[in-house]
Amino acid sequence: MWYWAFKYVFLGPLLRVLGRPKIEGLENLPEEGAAILASNHLAVMDSFFLPLMVPRRIYFLAKSEYFTGTGLKGGFQRWFFTAVGQIPIDRSGAEAAEGALISARRQLSKGELMGMYPEGTRSPDGRLFKGKTGLARIALDTGVPVIPVAMINTDKFNPPGTIFPRPSKVVVRIGKPLNFARYEGMQGNRFIERSITDEIMYELMQLSGQQYVDIYAASLKDPKPAPEPPAATAA
Repeated sequence: MWYWAFKYVFLGPLLRVLGRPKIEGLENLPEEGAAILASNHLAVMDSFFLPLMVPRRIYFLAKSEYFTGTGLKGGFQRWFFTAVGQIPIDRSGAEAAEGALISARRQLSKGELMGMYPEGTRSPDGRLFKGKTGLARIALDTGVPVIPVAMINTDKFNPPGTIFPRPSKVVVRIGKPLNFARYEGMQGNRFIERSITDEIMYELMQLSGQQYVDIYAASLKDPKPAPEPPAATAA
């Protein structure tokens, strides 16, 4: 109930005025049946404008920090993300995230749309970064199509670190579905998962017009010191 209330009553009308959003390629979205919407990730508002412009309900994986806050702000945030169908994901490691991936598979088994950001986090500078393979793993496990989605100008509407929106024209561009049935039975093969992920990222690059960078976005947000070089071996 709250999902539709936020979409049509509380937030949706305001976002339509401030963002003047339009959607391209809506014919590529199935009217029913499961699919993964694989989107680039420029701003927090991606998770608001995409559901606003797509007629069907979309479930997202959201970082677990949105569900663990304390105080009034933390309580409201937890209620809001739960009410609109967000699924918490622990990004501390592959094993920790498996529970969220199981939840994503469960929603897909019900014929729902699952929104995922293969970059794993927001782009720190507007470029498109290397994708993580969790999405490919789910696509192989479930056999559902992957539909690339390019969010355009959401970073201008909601620049990183800002609270109040800056009116900008937002575009949601939906690409043609990608089918990976040719890899059936190859679940767990990391080379196949990487190949699928790279194919998805290439489609996102084409749709969005972003410059692609072959490193993970998280490495720029939380850089780790380079390891000490090994000592030279004596001859």
